[in-house]
Amino acid sequence: MKWGKIIFIIYVISFLILIALQVQAHPDWNLNWSLIALGLALLSIFGFLGYWENKRHSTKEIALLATLSAIAALGRVPFAVIPNVQPTTFLVIISGYVFGPGAGFAVGALAALTSSFFLGLGPWTPWQMVAWGLAGLTAGLWRHFGKNLSRLLLLIFAVLWGYFYGLIMNTWHWLTFIYPLTWQTFTATYAAAIWFDTLHGVGNGVFMWFMGRELIRVMERFKNRLQVEYLKVDELKEESI
Repeated sequence: MKWGKIIFIIYVISFLILIALQVQAHPDWNLNWSLIALGLALLSIFGFLGYWENKRHSTKEIALLATLSAIAALGRVPFAVIPNVQPTTFLVIISGYVFGPGAGFAVGALAALTSSFFLGLGPWTPWQMVAWGLAGLTAGLWRHFGKNLSRLLLLIFAVLWGYFYGLIMNTWHWLTFIYPLTWQTFTATYAAAIWFDTLHGVGNGVFMWFMGRELIRVMERFKNRLQVEYLKVDELKEESI
């Protein structure tokens, strides 16, 4: 068994013990939901990245995805002065749409982690990794509905993810800083951030409308060049004969 799997199993067991201790200490279920949610976020990150790592990938594909993660991360820095308007979500969606859900999650999670070294690491970082990772993951799954989706559908998807991203981050803010945890306080938290989420969605839509289809075609050409077909030994012998 690889060390990564052993560490993941240890983390899962530790997380389950933490939940059991929380329930035992608070039988009224007044738990530390912020800590539990953070544990779930880290669990999803480790799980998806571990699953993707076990797949076969060529070194060129890994290098390309690492480059995309770096570009998506650096895209946040010059746009930091404009609230929630940046090309990161757009690039993560395109990466997942072209290379698949696993690669999309990896690009999104790594982009969030890398950019945080420039803009500041904190308890929000795992949630950003999950949010952007899910953007890439769902884009890869959405690709199964059609390989040549129209520019309008891509725009709608990008705009919606501006709000989905906001929903995830607003949930983190609500669990961490708001008391009591009620539907009323959640609604108020989300309503206070709706304009920032709207800017995020509009920014995603603008990037997707003007560059989406063109960037998809460019990246698909790179993908076709990086594809590797693995043959069994018997198949190689038959070809040589």
